[in-house]
Amino acid sequence: MISATGLKRLGIGIAALIGVVIGAFALVPILIPADSVRDAVQAEIRTVTGLEPMLRGDAVVSLFPSARVILDDVVLGDDSAGDAALSAERLTVQLRLLPLLVGRIEIADVSLYRPRIAVTFDAHGRSNWSGLIDTLARTLKPDAKRADRLLSFSEIRVADGTVFVHDERHGISETLADVGLSLAWPSISQSFGATGRFLWRNEPVDASMALSDFFAAIAGSRSGLKVRLTGAPLKFAFDGHMSRNPTLKIEGVAAADAASLRQALRWAGLRSLPGGGLGRFALRAQTTIASSSVALSRVNLELDGNVAEGVLTFSNDGRPLLQGTLATEALDLSSYVSTLRLLTRDEREWSASRIALNGITGFDLDLRLSAARIALSGAKLGRTAIAASLRGGRVTVTIGESQAFGGMLKGSMGLAKSDVGIDVKAQLQFSDVELESCLGELFAVRRLEGRGNLALAFEASGASVLALTRTINGQASLTANHGALAGLNLEQLLRRLERRPLSGAGDFRTGRTPFERLNVALKIAQGTANVLDVAMEGSAVKLAVGGSASIPARDLDLKGTATLVSSNDGFELPFVVQGRWEDPIMLPDAQMLIRRSGAAAPLLDAVRERRARDAVRAAIETLTRTPGPAPAGAATSSPGQAPASQ
Repeated sequence: MISATGLKRLGIGIAALIGVVIGAFALVPILIPADSVRDAVQAEIRTVTGLEPMLRGDAVVSLFPSARVILDDVVLGDDSAGDAALSAERLTVQLRLLPLLVGRIEIADVSLYRPRIAVTFDAHGRSNWSGLIDTLARTLKPDAKRADRLLSFSEIRVADGTVFVHDERHGISETLADVGLSLAWPSISQSFGATGRFLWRNEPVDASMALSDFFAAIAGSRSGLKVRLTGAPLKFAFDGHMSRNPTLKIEGVAAADAASLRQALRWAGLRSLPGGGLGRFALRAQTTIASSSVALSRVNLELDGNVAEGVLTFSNDGRPLLQGTLATEALDLSSYVSTLRLLTRDEREWSASRIALNGITGFDLDLRLSAARIALSGAKLGRTAIAASLRGGRVTVTIGESQAFGGMLKGSMGLAKSDVGIDVKAQLQFSDVELESCLGELFAVRRLEGRGNLALAFEASGASVLALTRTINGQASLTANHGALAGLNLEQLLRRLERRPLSGAGDFRTGRTPFERLNVALKIAQGTANVLDVAMEGSAVKLAVGGSASIPARDLDLKGTATLVSSNDGFELPFVVQGRWEDPIMLPDAQMLIRRSGAAAPLLDAVRERRARDAVRAAIETLTRTPGPAPAGAATSSPGQAPASQ
């Protein structure tokens, strides 16, 4: 137990020690002149950065009670052209106190207020800050000689700064504003950490980076690397390793997510693809970055509720290129084609809305995709394998195989921008498909039942779907077996007219007309489909048709002959088909029906004579004339009385 006298002596000793320390610090300004401190700070900045510091403002040196140097309006590097590596309104250097007692000046940390930092890379990839990296690599290595340890400080703070980044080789120029950062490499460990916040393209971003082995990283050897970027448009995280010898290589796990991929691409300065979709996005993959390429393996990709796995590679050797292979169980493409409408809302006219292909000229794409199920607007597809490529602004989609409309679909389709809007070229082959659903989804025509094969080959140019239909050229063919024409009962019509030719067609646009075989061949020129062959054969009815159809107007102008197979005399009925695709009108040959009617045949022969024809025509016109209003003062007749004059 210490006595009161001992405590008193201990207190006196501590007070004396404190007094000696205070006295020693009070003598520092006398022993070390302020100019020497300022010059020493300038010399260390020059040695560390390899850049000449220029002081264009006041310099304040304070050694007691805290040791610091404040430099106003500081510039590092040549500022003759206004492109200095660094300029700051104020640079504050905090000095270590204990080394000052032995006359040695060591910097504890550096603070930059409102700095303007320029980071440039030349065509060979060398930076204007390469001198600083070389110095750090030399002085911070564990086995460096004490004489080589020129860097004494281990922390830099940046407040309200602006960073300009320019990469000549990759054509990148970016600006980070409102930069607040803290960079630290503690002397008691090998790690390096940077945390802060900055404003990029009007969006705040919280950032952090950590190196597990700072000495190895700046020397180009392998070091652990962690990166976190958090902003409203996008979040990004990376955990792995990096090295620079012999070339830059980064390996690890990368993850990114965004509430809207379209918004994130727009924020990053990239044009998103046309159409809809590109909403909720998440990506996680094993990542390897080497030179100018990024390879992603074990990819888990989520986009608009779709989940896919596979590999992706991004390279930028003069032109950005994305390549990859993805597989998914279910794929819903409805949102991506929601903005593209072939028809108006009533499905009776082609859409005249302009088709935009913006955002497809700045990069190339080579993507292969397989899916067990695909939903595409109203169509449901089964197992599908497709390849999509984008080269020089031209999109090509190749369908290797797709279970579509109960059958198979193969073919390709290409889109490209042109002076008139877009160019379209397609070759599609539908095999053993359900014709009603297939033709209904493609052309809104739902009058053909059964299964069959459909082949389309065409090309067109225009700014809208309507404009494309006016310039379309190509050919189409259809074959079907054991089907039916829906909404048309030809057998009923022919039997009625066979028995009573002048009885009228009646309501025959109901029911269906079965057939055994159906062949259709069309040649398309400038929006007009000319019929090369249309032949339908059934157990009760045969049908042969010729003529043309207008694709832009969606109407028909056809002539044909329907034959009642079961008739004793092979009853044939010539007819014309006119009107809209959706609801055509079939008109039988009236003269043939009159000839077939025994009572009306003499009337047809009589009207061949001019006088008889004029008399019949006058009678018909009298019966069908609509009476006009009677002139004022004109005499009226009773129902049984003739007018006063003719």
